[in-house]
Amino acid sequence: MINLTQHPAAPGQGVTDLTGEELKALKLALTFDVRPTTEEVEERADFIAELAYKHRRLTLNEAGTAFIAMIGGAPYLMAPLERALRARGIEPVYSFSTRVSAEETQPDGSIRKVNVFRHAGFISAT
Repeated sequence: MINLTQHPAAPGQGVTDLTGEELKALKLALTFDVRPTTEEVEERADFIAELAYKHRRLTLNEAGTAFIAMIGGAPYLMAPLERALRARGIEPVYSFSTRVSAEETQPDGSIRKVNVFRHAGFISAT
């Protein structure tokens, strides 16, 4: 499974992160500083899907064997990215995590609330 998000995968997710120039290119493709046109969104989706296609990994999922990519980012990019990945035989999934809140007492007696996100599985982009 390849990670197509801007954030490193959590240990134990079984996800391969891109590195180097490919990671830099992925982050640029996922980042929109101005309102994009529909064509730009489609072009970026295709570019990201091509990155995944080059680095696909054969992974067993519930439907049998499939190439899988973990996706996430701007909501308006996700549907075009899902389509572009599927067109290349890659199954898009979203990471599911739970938020665990904890309160920590600080040396000065104040309380600090910390949220920890724990990976709890994947959800198919159906």
